[in-house]
Amino acid sequence: MRSKVVLGRLLRNKQARYGCIALILLVALAYIGPFIGAYEWTDKDFRAFLSAPSADHWWGTTSIGQDMYAVTLRGMQKSIIIGLLVALISTALAAVVGAFAGYFGGRIDRLLMWGVDLLLVLPSFLIIAIISPRLKGGSWLWFVVLLAAFAWMITSRVVRSMTLSLREREYVLAAVYMGIPRWKIIFRHILPNLSSLLIIDATLNVSGAVIGEAALSFFGFGIQPPDVSLGTLIAEGSRNATGYPWLFAFPAGLLVVLVLSINLIGDGLRDALDPGSNS
Repeated sequence: MRSKVVLGRLLRNKQARYGCIALILLVALAYIGPFIGAYEWTDKDFRAFLSAPSADHWWGTTSIGQDMYAVTLRGMQKSIIIGLLVALISTALAAVVGAFAGYFGGRIDRLLMWGVDLLLVLPSFLIIAIISPRLKGGSWLWFVVLLAAFAWMITSRVVRSMTLSLREREYVLAAVYMGIPRWKIIFRHILPNLSSLLIIDATLNVSGAVIGEAALSFFGFGIQPPDVSLGTLIAEGSRNATGYPWLFAFPAGLLVVLVLSINLIGDGLRDALDPGSNS
């Protein structure tokens, strides 16, 4: 019942509605669009190097003859997958660490928060930039793990502070008196009552992860050739943005629309789940 109320509030929000429409269209373009095009992203047309958009190559071609339409959609697929995985991992980690620290308190709280504080002061961009080149040839999932490892600490502190209040609620104390194990109380009673915060955090983490991936890939620390992402395409296109603007305009434009649509949905979810937040 509550989900219907939240969905109704979300759809009544004009900006969130536009964000949902844009995101649906982008996802459809990324995963259905390649079946419409005439070329695979790995295909090379040796008769068309750096050709402008045309009836044959809708978005032009790259310096090695790849169809820009197919390559850009492949890059957007990779960026969307990375954003979703990073958001899922980082939000889950923040929820578990913050809830356990807040509920158990004492030494566990001090130890976990010490780890959080340590990660907060570490230069995440520099560490990822140092580690990622050593993972060349390995799975891109390692890159996802690196991004997720530095994206959860602030949320975990918020979860901890809210858990300190929730653990004194009557239903939590009743569960304790009934002899339910503490870890079950956390997953059955604490975290479900933090679902609004976690949903909003996960949504906004998607856009943060997409931007982070694009920034690292732009500098050569993210997705490695022969695979592509929006970040790698923007990096390659920026070198020829004036002479061959289609190399830069299409991936950069899709990245902007993708991040903007996710942020609009995140803001709409915040208002829908907590109507008093925009007052």
